[in-house]
Amino acid sequence: MCGICGFVSRRDIRLTQLKKMNDTMYHRGPDDSGEEIYEAADGYSVGFAQRRLSILDLSALGHQPMHSENRRVSVVYNGEIYNFRELKEQLADYPFRSNCDTEVILAAYLKWGIDCVKRMNGMFAIALFDRENATVYLARDRIGKKPLYYWRDGENLVFASELKPIMEADGFEKRIRRDVLSRYLYQQYINAPESVFEDVYKLEPGSILSFCISSVPVGGDGCRQWKYWDVGKVYAKQHGNPVKDYWEAKTQLKELLKRATAARMIADVPLGSFLSGGYDSSLITAMAQEASKEPVKTFSIGFHEERYNEAKYAKQVADYLGTSHTELYIDEKQMFDLVESIPKYYDEPFADSSQIPSMLVSALAREKVTVALSGDGGDEFYCGYNIYENVAQAQALDLAGAAVHGICRLPLVRQSHLAEKLPFRVRVIAENRNRETKTQFGASNYVVRAGKMVRGGKNPLPCHYEVESGYGVGKWQVRRMLLDMDTYLPGDILCKVDRASMKYSLETRCPILDRDVMEYSYRIPHSFKFWKGDKKHILKDIAYDYIPRELLNRPKVGFGVPLDQWLRGPLKEQLLDYSERDYLERQGIFDADYVSGMIREYIRTGDGGPATGANYSKLSWSFFIFEQWYRQYCG
Repeated sequence: MCGICGFVSRRDIRLTQLKKMNDTMYHRGPDDSGEEIYEAADGYSVGFAQRRLSILDLSALGHQPMHSENRRVSVVYNGEIYNFRELKEQLADYPFRSNCDTEVILAAYLKWGIDCVKRMNGMFAIALFDRENATVYLARDRIGKKPLYYWRDGENLVFASELKPIMEADGFEKRIRRDVLSRYLYQQYINAPESVFEDVYKLEPGSILSFCISSVPVGGDGCRQWKYWDVGKVYAKQHGNPVKDYWEAKTQLKELLKRATAARMIADVPLGSFLSGGYDSSLITAMAQEASKEPVKTFSIGFHEERYNEAKYAKQVADYLGTSHTELYIDEKQMFDLVESIPKYYDEPFADSSQIPSMLVSALAREKVTVALSGDGGDEFYCGYNIYENVAQAQALDLAGAAVHGICRLPLVRQSHLAEKLPFRVRVIAENRNRETKTQFGASNYVVRAGKMVRGGKNPLPCHYEVESGYGVGKWQVRRMLLDMDTYLPGDILCKVDRASMKYSLETRCPILDRDVMEYSYRIPHSFKFWKGDKKHILKDIAYDYIPRELLNRPKVGFGVPLDQWLRGPLKEQLLDYSERDYLERQGIFDADYVSGMIREYIRTGDGGPATGANYSKLSWSFFIFEQWYRQYCG
């Protein structure tokens, strides 16, 4: 786990500038750093830099930037290639000097070209410079565990694991993209390929970008981008070859998860596991304990409020498995004290409030380990979220909803305002007519208000992702799961965990997001995942092989942050300051009158406006986080 940055540029960028960019990511790699600049064709130079968190081969042989033995290729990279030893056996003719996976990337590229990433099973963001064909490649892992931003400025390219190095790059101007803000306010994160800045993008998961230096002067911009792994396409291919027998599916999935967990336990530093007491983290912890010769170190945080507290269940699981368990009970003040640090480590507006307890459990784990296993991905790949039940119900009621929608559009009925008098659930189903967003239904008030909050801009992105027909899947549950794998999982969940853990220089590894596990999951029939209303059925069944049912079978709780109490209590004055009309007018991003009025009404009543009957803490928190970020980086 590290941070990388660099450039391909005709500007006169000095090593001191590159080092300044690199050092903004000290927290991602406190053990070592390296910065180098290379001359390239046509007046270009290439700069590569890395901050290192040493996990494999702690010696100086793991230093980056790293070069191939013949100096043709240079690389900086963030992540872990879990099958690097198997790849190394296939590359026996290469004169390896180290025991780290970085050198395997160089050897693999020399043998197979940039398509070598298709052979890699891991989490990674790679920048590679091939002097022979004068090309710089950027590549990101399949599901987007590791972040990678890039800034296109005419003939120049700057890339980094975070936005901070790009903000320090020569010539960069912090121009806010207004067209993404309504979606951000609603979704609470900005999904790839968009970012908060103009001309800055996130490389999408499963993608490669090439910048061919020699092609720039002949009329092209030198850039090409393509996907080597696409959620929808891989699902369609794998789903066409289903595993029809349940016990075969369970046995094979269990074996793949065991292999994935064992592979993620390879480290030259202390390793542990997050343990919430839920199915996913408990299963991964159990498999880690089975593969370990000594008690695995496990970590959980607890809340003094009983309705949020899962720590007691985590301790029961830890006691049963025999792990070396550490728990920390936190109070509201400990969570509140982290609010101020959010923009420093989430250097793009990011308003999923579970980032706060995620930072706390990462801090707890880092006291004893450098690597932690997690259960991320179980909900998206095995139908775990409550929304998936709602989606199934909505599909069953869709025809009735269409009928209600048609009736409400009749002139006489419209004049009676019948639609406004319908129960909320009926209204939501009736309004859900966009074929591209069928699984993303919800309170239309939030969408409308998110749009009104932003000052007029060109072609704002819709709050929902209008892409669903592209999956070619009739069952809404499956379609929503695939959508979440493309959006919510990489854009929110994995981003949250990456920034929260790297704040404390902690690497997180996710066995459920192993390449082979993900691809095999697409072969498992949906009925094995959602069986008679039982979410994550096959994954739960595997967990019961390790842990008694009574220790796991309970409602999902999740992390709780009292946003409404904070925003209308200790954060009230700060929120009022952020929404002060004259300030918003000067800033020129939000509709000053609308936002100022909405925030004041929310603070006064908890609602977003007269007769809405809804709590608007979500939109208010998204706005608060944006302004907090803006004042740190742009104010």
